[in-house]
Amino acid sequence: MPGKPLSNCLALIALALMAFDSSNQASAQQKEIERFDAYAGFTYFNTPDLNLAEHGFHIQGGYNATRTIAFGFDYSNVSGHNSLTPELLTLTKQLQIATALNDLALQGLLPPGYQLSVPTGSTTQTFAAGPQMTIRHFIPVTFFVRPDLGAIREVATPHPGDPIAALIVQGLAPSGRKISWASFYGFGGGVDWNATRHLALRVQVDQVYNHLFNDLLKDSRWTTRLSIGPTFRFGRNIPEKK
Repeated sequence: MPGKPLSNCLALIALALMAFDSSNQASAQQKEIERFDAYAGFTYFNTPDLNLAEHGFHIQGGYNATRTIAFGFDYSNVSGHNSLTPELLTLTKQLQIATALNDLALQGLLPPGYQLSVPTGSTTQTFAAGPQMTIRHFIPVTFFVRPDLGAIREVATPHPGDPIAALIVQGLAPSGRKISWASFYGFGGGVDWNATRHLALRVQVDQVYNHLFNDLLKDSRWTTRLSIGPTFRFGRNIPEKK
């Protein structure tokens, strides 16, 4: 089971719950709730276990089934780079690399103190859909929390910087790149600052758990996504229940 807590998301959930608990003291609540919303913004991915940072765009579409429950889809596309070293790989791959490097050393072809590190570019896409709880007890801001369930696709392209690294990469990724799909799960949430009835600035965070490239990388990992951008609301108003 994952050992790293969902600290960012839990903080958002706690904030939303505090807002919910204090709603009876609010002097005003949101009255006009449109049926649909659309979001597009900048996003940043951080995967500390791989020292991987990625940047790109994030889009969402939502349908408000009620004034508190929404359903929607979520897509993001980011790119970045890191460096892969043998300790990140499965034990089988580590043994293969150690054997290859030892053979080169015996032939006098391995420079003294050589350390294998392969710069790698990555492009990552995420696809998700599901419910979201929305808290509208304050006119200036709207809080929301959600489970994160979906699929993640990553294309990794190694860029070996020397002949030895090129030889190792040829054995690990003969085509010159590797593609992996995996499922992910986690939690997310955020806040909309409501500029007008139809326009808001959204800031959100998600933290998910996945195991991409499980044939190559030994550990599953946490990825955090931060995102900011405008959200647009439209459609008929959802009336309050009497």
